[in-house]
Amino acid sequence: MAQWDRLRQLPSAYRQQLHELYDRDALPMDVRHYLAPWIEKQEWQRAARDDAFAMVLFQVLLENLDIQHSRFVQEESFLLQHNIRRYKQNFQRYVDDPCALATTILWFLEKEKEILESAELAEKVQLLQVEPEAMETSSQQDLERKLAGLRNEVQCMEHTIICLEEQQDEFDFKYQTHKLEAVVDEARKNEQIRALQLLVNKLNDCRKSTLSGLNNILDRTQDIIDVLVKKELVEWQRRQQKACIGAPDNVCLDQLEKWFSCVAVCLFQVWEFLTKLEELVGKVSYENDPVKAQNPTLQKRVDTLLRDLLKSSFVVETQPSMPQGKGSLVLRTNVQFSVKARLLVKFPELNHSMKVDVSMDKEAPQIKGYRRFNVLGTKIKALNMAESTNGGMVADFRHLTLKEQKSGGGGKGVSDISLSVTEELHIIYFNTVFELKGFSVELQASTLPVVIISNSSQQQSAWASVLWFNMLSQDPKDVMFFANTPAATWPQFGEMLSWQFLSATKRGLDGTQLEMIANKLFGKKPNYDSCTVPWSKFTKENTPDTFWVWFDGILMMVKTYLEDLWRDGLIMGFVTKGKEKSLLKKKKRGTFLLRFSESVIGGITFSWVEITVTGEPDVKTVQPFTKVDLSQIPFHEIIRNFQILEAENVPENPLLYLYPDTPKNEAFGKYYTEKSGEDSPYIKYIKTKLVFVSKENTLEARSPMPSDMAQGEGLEPMNGLCGEAAEQDGDLYPLTPPLESYDPDPMMNGSVVDPEPPQDLLMYLNNPNLFDNDLLQDDQSLPDFSLQGFNCLLPQSCGSFP
Repeated sequence: MAQWDRLRQLPSAYRQQLHELYDRDALPMDVRHYLAPWIEKQEWQRAARDDAFAMVLFQVLLENLDIQHSRFVQEESFLLQHNIRRYKQNFQRYVDDPCALATTILWFLEKEKEILESAELAEKVQLLQVEPEAMETSSQQDLERKLAGLRNEVQCMEHTIICLEEQQDEFDFKYQTHKLEAVVDEARKNEQIRALQLLVNKLNDCRKSTLSGLNNILDRTQDIIDVLVKKELVEWQRRQQKACIGAPDNVCLDQLEKWFSCVAVCLFQVWEFLTKLEELVGKVSYENDPVKAQNPTLQKRVDTLLRDLLKSSFVVETQPSMPQGKGSLVLRTNVQFSVKARLLVKFPELNHSMKVDVSMDKEAPQIKGYRRFNVLGTKIKALNMAESTNGGMVADFRHLTLKEQKSGGGGKGVSDISLSVTEELHIIYFNTVFELKGFSVELQASTLPVVIISNSSQQQSAWASVLWFNMLSQDPKDVMFFANTPAATWPQFGEMLSWQFLSATKRGLDGTQLEMIANKLFGKKPNYDSCTVPWSKFTKENTPDTFWVWFDGILMMVKTYLEDLWRDGLIMGFVTKGKEKSLLKKKKRGTFLLRFSESVIGGITFSWVEITVTGEPDVKTVQPFTKVDLSQIPFHEIIRNFQILEAENVPENPLLYLYPDTPKNEAFGKYYTEKSGEDSPYIKYIKTKLVFVSKENTLEARSPMPSDMAQGEGLEPMNGLCGEAAEQDGDLYPLTPPLESYDPDPMMNGSVVDPEPPQDLLMYLNNPNLFDNDLLQDDQSLPDFSLQGFNCLLPQSCGSFP
């Protein structure tokens, strides 16, 4: 079933999310609805990167709108005609930047998938029919028992107050009757006085008992609030911190809202009990009245508990994020972002009555160059239940922007500390006033620290700062965190790296992959738990070859081009060359594995094992494929069509078994296009390019020999020699210019062993005359975009020359 049809069949709560999603001008719901089949079939991800392809889709979109308009003309749907014509006019603003439109549509489709996934997950949970108690921790069960006990005591107190009032009414009636009666008999008069004194004593005892019960209720309430505020809420805030950087933690607030609301309701009932006692004392009082002595103290205590509970109950449910950002907590000036605040104490009578105001950097540090920002947009909203899928009290800000203040941006502060733009942390505040039944208190919530950038080139470094802060900081308001940045232990660091893959691709890193990364950072060790990674080794602004740049390049490549292969476990990925060699040399001929390049940012390669004439295993590798290649040909098609020429110029695909022993077509078959061989849509490109293969035991490098096929200067290698050095044999053509030397990555451990010299001269044939003409001719029927040097066919066997 089509994605749009599935969305329309969801329960009302999820359809409401869909309505909220399309409550924007970027993509009207009418366009999404009427063009749904066409929209879902297009390659918007490719269009977001390819301007020419995006322009084609843009033109087709306008044509489809024209067709839809004509249909409404025939149907005499006047209003729909008008809307479609207006939408087409609005889309004209993308004529100079069609990639922006493709990016926008892609974002909406991804958000639709998130709604579908959440609905499917809820359905699965419901089908399991698991009792909630079975899923709760012992501490939560204990808290539930305490809350049940509190509710029971409050109900009992309500009955006690009623009895106390009846008892006081009895005494008051008899006392007033006694005063009106002119009893002359002294004995009878004394008897009535004794009876009244007994009633007073009884009333006094009842008042004392009531006050003692109220104290017990407040003691119990204090204990529950301590658990809620100091434990459960703190744990939720920590889970939210980790979830912001990819951890699969549950950050749902429904349970906390239930607990907070329960305690608040009970406290307001106690507040009403104390008001009732004041009323009773106003009618009947006496010397040493315990209510007069204790009620003010109890009232003050209730006010304090209510204030503490309510101040803690105002939180940021969804941290600030841009619709097309890398993650939350990275904001760009003059670009809209959204954020959602929530009150965990839910009273229906407060709906729309509490106004929330957004502000920025109320307690900004006085340090040199610290920037200040103004919040623009709709920054005052009412807490309401309509914008929440579960009926919570939320203020959903969707159209906020930040603008840097002209003054104070580069001024001097009281401190000489200077932070880079992406190490400068800022906090956004939300303020409101809670007023109910005569009780009033000002509330404030604050976001986690955000990093504010002004250019997309700062995005990668800013996200690194967000990762580091939320991985290590226990203080969510520590904007001076990077003035003295702590190091991360390897267990913390490795877990954070795994979260990045888990959140981006739904598959994290396993122990073997993490061990390879640890080996890369620290060298070979029996255990890495005591190792630490300093901030400077992870990333540093304006330094291009840090660990984070390397790792993020791989992550983005996998997310964009290899997500399905990664999720299915077909990519070993993080494995050193030494480990790769030891694994493959134990396997049969044609066994291959896929790994990420250690020196090419965002590169992936494969190596396979051959058997020499002497029967020895020989591992060969191709130079890494990058996004330039993968944007033209899917990686599974590269693997499928990869060939080298063996003896007698017979092309052969050396890739037979994915490590450890899965037949290639069994592993990758479900991804293949229907056509193969000469009928493959990629074969014409493949035939015009070369791939260079070397024995393992070498390092990767860029191709040393750029050439222009259009000028007939030879074949253009997309993936050059997999080694930086090659011996030159007098009988072979010299390599000009020489191969680049290997420059070790400064983030690597210094113990990296230099490679042995390659045993074979690895060259390509630079003379087109040695090849068949039909192999080298460009096909005029091909599309006019360039393949940017992809090559998958080697016209001779590796390391030999005819």
